[in-house]
Amino acid sequence: MQELARRAPPQLQSSGRLYYRGMRVYVHGAGRSGRDAWPLVSTEDAVFADLTSAPAIEAKVITLGALLPPGSTAVAHSAGAVTALLAIARRVISVDALVLLEPALYDVARGVPAIERHIDAMTRARALADAGHLFGYWSVVRPMMFGGPAEPYTWDTEQGIAARFASIELPWGHGVTPDMIAGVPTLVITGGWNEEYEAIANALTAEGAIHQQLIGNGHRPQDHPDFEAVVQRFVSSRALRER
Repeated sequence: MQELARRAPPQLQSSGRLYYRGMRVYVHGAGRSGRDAWPLVSTEDAVFADLTSAPAIEAKVITLGALLPPGSTAVAHSAGAVTALLAIARRVISVDALVLLEPALYDVARGVPAIERHIDAMTRARALADAGHLFGYWSVVRPMMFGGPAEPYTWDTEQGIAARFASIELPWGHGVTPDMIAGVPTLVITGGWNEEYEAIANALTAEGAIHQQLIGNGHRPQDHPDFEAVVQRFVSSRALRER
């Protein structure tokens, strides 16, 4: 379910509950999970969630609630941001800060042309997969999400990947709204390469989030050499100290 940090974080007593200031809980997206999703971050005071055993987002919310201590910082990538935000909104978890990396919070930016194009294309692709046309699904999804066309000669090696992605619950239609971050210091990090994630970031900054770009690593800004320094500056900021 999770991989624990190498040492326990500071614990503060507050109203009879233990709060884990300084701990970071890393929530993966639809790709790699656990520690593998965060190869460059420190393991000090960290928990690397693995939510792959919970196929639906509702189950992921419950699982995240069981492993995230109150007062920690949640760091969520892509579709993991949906789980984290729903868990906060439903008070399943209580965090001191939230860091969202290229968050797949499509619900918060509905109506933006880039968002609608993506949803339309993925809806058509999923219909093909549901009808048993997995290669047709992959022909739509591969260029959008991985770059390059689906090719018959690579199908044997990519069919398993296509089947896994076709089974993942779509990250929209969950009632996520921008005001769910109200009262939670939030940093949104994008890679500056994709209109959809920039539109989502804009919707969140309108609700008070801070937005920063880390360019050069596409959909995985956590692989940028400045990532940890950016997060540390944010969690150490005056806004958090004064909460």
